[in-house]
Amino acid sequence: MPVITNRPYGTKDVLPAEVNKWQTVERCAAETAECFGFKEIRFPTFENTMLFKRSVGDTTDVVQKEMYTVTAKSRDNGKDPEDFTLRPEGTAGAARAAIENGLLNEALPQKVYYIISCFRHEKPQAGRLREFHQFGAEMYGSPDASADAEVIALAKSLLDRLGLTNVELFINSIGCPKCRAGYHKALKEYFEKRRDELCPTCLDRLERNPMRILDCKSPICQGIAKDAPVILDYLCDECSAHFEKLKRSLADMGISFSIDPKIVRGLDYYTKTVFEFITKDIGAQGTVCGGGRYDGLVEELGGAPLPALGFAMGIERILMTMENAGSEFVPAKKCDLYIASMGEAAQRKAAVLTNQLRAEGYFVESDVMGRGLKPQMKYANKIGATFTIVLGDNELETGRAKLKNMASGEQTDISIGESFIDEFSNNLIVEMFEDKLNTIE
Repeated sequence: MPVITNRPYGTKDVLPAEVNKWQTVERCAAETAECFGFKEIRFPTFENTMLFKRSVGDTTDVVQKEMYTVTAKSRDNGKDPEDFTLRPEGTAGAARAAIENGLLNEALPQKVYYIISCFRHEKPQAGRLREFHQFGAEMYGSPDASADAEVIALAKSLLDRLGLTNVELFINSIGCPKCRAGYHKALKEYFEKRRDELCPTCLDRLERNPMRILDCKSPICQGIAKDAPVILDYLCDECSAHFEKLKRSLADMGISFSIDPKIVRGLDYYTKTVFEFITKDIGAQGTVCGGGRYDGLVEELGGAPLPALGFAMGIERILMTMENAGSEFVPAKKCDLYIASMGEAAQRKAAVLTNQLRAEGYFVESDVMGRGLKPQMKYANKIGATFTIVLGDNELETGRAKLKNMASGEQTDISIGESFIDEFSNNLIVEMFEDKLNTIE
């Protein structure tokens, strides 16, 4: 019978055999963030559309082309329908949640992280899906370049922990509204000379935000932008000093970087520092992490003026890079024990023992399919059980059974009575210790 419907275009199923890879990244991300003092925040999958138009910018590709937006009946009986958008990124939602819930009134800096799914309507390709996942970190309250360096250090620390060594850090400053005014003027003059060659989207950007042209994906527009004026030549004294301090701070921490004056990032809320971690291991879509400072965002969303900064990592791209680099993943949890049974009484006893061990945190299985002994043992071998026990009338009568090590074939006599949990635990600890020794050797 054919499948009624397939998964939506541009999405991906993560099956049990690969979930451990995702869990490796997610656990490492959470643990690393917490070492830097970041705490987890969770916020809705969809927000009022205006949130993204105000924060991301209505001249960006995200707002103009990629958002999934729906119109829903309003709370006042549909008189004024409301627009909602599936989040295309995490920074805006995290900032809105921090403002609305008074988080930014508490001791500063406030540091939060999140692991979320995001949605963008674009052409799917390697490392770029319509539903994708991000690990993000945001810091609110500090205007100092040392905070920029700390956020970059967090990203670098996680990449190192995941075994990604062939990743380069690129940094830039895109200044503040004060110095960007002069830069925008220079850009507009430059692009005006070749406006007939620009794509329709960039023609609109030329009037509203010429910096966005530098981020265009069109090869023609990229070629035109190659010789455009450089933002670093237009920085005001404050932004220039901030950038110099960032470079010193990174050097002090031993974090290597290159300056790329063409990095502007694709969202309008960025100011001053912007950065990207890029790998060549996954082809053209090599940016595995991007972020920067967005000092005006909190005020733009209705909060008091407050500097802020952060980054996001694409988990799909991180996984691709890890696989290409041969990084290690935390192995999937292995079945500690399979209890096979012969007969109804033995099956009932097996269920009791299984439940007792599971309550102690062990991964234990027993038959729920009504299989015979041979198929049960075949199944135990297929799921990679470390130990097996076979229960029958004789074992129920004597209160003892044979605990079999599936790797070595060795068997140990074990109680299935009151001391069962302790005896099994001791055997499992010995096996784990010996297995670790063999791995070291």
